[in-house]
Amino acid sequence: MSAESKDKAGFLGRLFKMRHAEESFWEPNPEAVEETNPAPEPAPEPVAEFATEPPAAEPAPPPDVVEEPAPAQKLNWWARLRHGLARSSSSIAQGVADIFTKKKLSADMLEDLEDVLVRADLGVAAATRIAALVGKGRYDKQIAPEEVRAILADEVERVLAPVARPLEIDAAKKPFVILVVGVNGSGKTTTIGKLAAKFSAEGKKLMLVAGDTFRAAAIEQLKIWGGRKNVPVFAREPGADAAGLAFDAIKAAQEENADVLLMDTAGRLQNRTELMAELEKIVRVMKKVDAEAPHAVLLVLDATVGQNALSQVEIFGRTAGVTGLVMTKLDGTARGGILVAIAEKFGLPVHFIGVGEQADDLEPFTARDFARAIAGFEEENA
Repeated sequence: MSAESKDKAGFLGRLFKMRHAEESFWEPNPEAVEETNPAPEPAPEPVAEFATEPPAAEPAPPPDVVEEPAPAQKLNWWARLRHGLARSSSSIAQGVADIFTKKKLSADMLEDLEDVLVRADLGVAAATRIAALVGKGRYDKQIAPEEVRAILADEVERVLAPVARPLEIDAAKKPFVILVVGVNGSGKTTTIGKLAAKFSAEGKKLMLVAGDTFRAAAIEQLKIWGGRKNVPVFAREPGADAAGLAFDAIKAAQEENADVLLMDTAGRLQNRTELMAELEKIVRVMKKVDAEAPHAVLLVLDATVGQNALSQVEIFGRTAGVTGLVMTKLDGTARGGILVAIAEKFGLPVHFIGVGEQADDLEPFTARDFARAIAGFEEENA
């Protein structure tokens, strides 16, 4: 074959391959067609009314359900509290240091101290009183920042000591019904999971109630918490009547001889009258089963909301008869002093505080530890 014939044959071969590749490129891909036209998914199975075990295929936990670290990574409570209140204590300590370093005490300095404490949300009354204590007998004298922080810690402890009371479970009331309330995002469901872990460790027989029927995610989240501690979760399908659920759950807990029933509720803004009326209905219906129920109503407060927490305490207290407080997310704010303002205005028991997302980051409230941590003391017994 001549060179010219070979070149012509090679050209025709390449042309054939190009045409074949072009046709393959435009040919529909059966797998792609199936992707764009998926078969309809089967209808979901109805939610079990009474789940005593976690789902076989556990869904991925919501963002605020965090796996506990290995024991070696855990710090003691004081260290976690000190770390959790770091933003609040740093703000106060820096403000105090800026005001009182190598200066003689004056009225202007005391006004500046009040401003620092008000910005930390301790409240005007507490800020004024602490500034007066700092100024007592010290005008025209130097005062060290450490001395100012010691006065602050002592006064905060004095205010908080009367409200630092544990949540007492009356064993004569079975089940001891605890209703957990609060606004959207305050951490109610997570708090219930953490309390369940604590009560389980104490040997109490529990039942959890998924009363946030507006959010399917909240129901699943509570089942995850319950599954971890082998605690039964009483639940209905999303959208079920929360009051009816409460009625049936207490009946079921009585039959199971449970020690404690912990009921979640949907988050509701305190200024939504129709939602607050629904909360009143839940309480009324509970009393049809047990005239004394709920035996405790815990209001979960998000520390990051600052002064808004005061109105939440007032309105939820009037609507649901709040008996005690749980303050969460103290690690996410520089305004941890709001607990002082709440204690001073309402005098409600503060049972627990939270400084993180793991189960043992919620602990019984102690006034001295909190006061010294927020004042910026490094050592527990300093």
